[in-house]
Amino acid sequence: MKFGNLARCAGVVGALGALALLVDPALAQEAAAPAADAAAAAPPAAPTPNNGDIAFMYTATCLVLLMTVPGLALFYGGLVRTKNMLSMFMQVFATLCLVAIIWVTYGYSMAFTNGGGLNDFVGGFSKAFLSGVDVNSLAGTFTNGVYIPEYTYICFQMTFACITPALILGAVAERIKFSAVLLFMALWVTFIYFPMAHMVWYWGGPDAFGNAAKAVAEATADKKAEAQAALDAVLADAGLLFKWGALDFAGGTVVHINAGIAGLVGAFVLGKRVGYGKEHLPPHSLTLTMVGAALLWVGWFGFNVGSNLEASSFTGLVFINTFVCTAAAALSWMIVEWIAKGKPSALGLVSGVIAGLVAITPACGFSGVMGSIVLGLIVSPICFVFCSAIKSALGYDDSLDVFGIHGVGGIIGALATGILVNPDLGGTGIPDYISKPGELTTAAYDLTTQLVSQFKGVGVTLLLSGIGSFILFKIVDLLVGLRPVEEKEREGLDITDHGERAYNY
Repeated sequence: MKFGNLARCAGVVGALGALALLVDPALAQEAAAPAADAAAAAPPAAPTPNNGDIAFMYTATCLVLLMTVPGLALFYGGLVRTKNMLSMFMQVFATLCLVAIIWVTYGYSMAFTNGGGLNDFVGGFSKAFLSGVDVNSLAGTFTNGVYIPEYTYICFQMTFACITPALILGAVAERIKFSAVLLFMALWVTFIYFPMAHMVWYWGGPDAFGNAAKAVAEATADKKAEAQAALDAVLADAGLLFKWGALDFAGGTVVHINAGIAGLVGAFVLGKRVGYGKEHLPPHSLTLTMVGAALLWVGWFGFNVGSNLEASSFTGLVFINTFVCTAAAALSWMIVEWIAKGKPSALGLVSGVIAGLVAITPACGFSGVMGSIVLGLIVSPICFVFCSAIKSALGYDDSLDVFGIHGVGGIIGALATGILVNPDLGGTGIPDYISKPGELTTAAYDLTTQLVSQFKGVGVTLLLSGIGSFILFKIVDLLVGLRPVEEKEREGLDITDHGERAYNY
């Protein structure tokens, strides 16, 4: 009964209040003003990551991990002789574990923070030991207003940092000491990989670009110069190759050219395997190699599609490009080998698969589907020539053709990206976050300008990885030695380095 009376009283008071507002609307305005002022004064709500994007990114991260172990370990392990299979597995596994720890200690900070006076080339140590990162920290994607947790981004990029140095191992397979592997990998990711990742992929993100450009557009005449200076500062806070306009969606320069050139340098520095050119050095298990190649292809969808950093309609383009370019490259290599040698081989087929995956990596987010097929058809014959005729002519022992496939395929893919991004050829065009702040548009495309940018990106990668890797190999050789003595190499690294055998029968 008392509750009913209170309700009726409240109703009467509410009705009288409404009537008063109808009689004098100024009262409503006065009441609304404080609320509006409070809303204006409140900071904008922090963006909330989409759970679907988060799940997508962790799936992609696991797929990239699958590429390294077991994918790359099986692919390389099958290509070496029985006496070195376990050693190859150990080198890949240990490299992954070592780099993962280095990454969260200081690698992520070197790759994805501002490096002060060296910011064009490398980041700093503001996030060393993941300082300042917590469960609420966010990382931007390539869409305005869309974010993922920073831990998610750290994990995804960590898998890239782990697989890249592991690729080098194929070039020096069967003749490098385990201790040398560990020391070289620690040095190489520090002085080569982290700076390359910074130069290509470090930038402020779409919202930083858009907000600064919007401030310029809205600034009054007396504030225009100040706003423009702020925009210039945002644009300048990026890696050198990013500022040059070099396009690399998922790692053509950072991963494949980088590792391929390091592998070539390593092959020259270490010299040829004992018996190379005199003895038959066949793969011990092409079955395992084909299984590894299949796992690499599956995992590569995480590598490329995950680089979009969100699950959107755009990821479909990246997915299909990765699929069809690889298929075209596999068929192309098979046909070329069939013509050249009279028979198509399983090793040739999977070599074409890897060549196609490498070539499409920088272009997968920029090329049209038909352009991706053309790229796949072109890359395999070129890589085939480098893995056979040119390697023989130059006389270097790149054990598992890391340079011929990853280095050459990466160069072709990086340069082709500058052509395939052309909207007239079905490409997506070059992203522009400035012209219309807050939304992604397409910038004007000029073939010459973009090819120059791509050549500059390739050139910097060749110089940094080539010269830097040579120096690091020499340092490691001085400190611990690169190769075992001839007797131990003949016995096999499984026994001499690890005291175990891959097979006991």
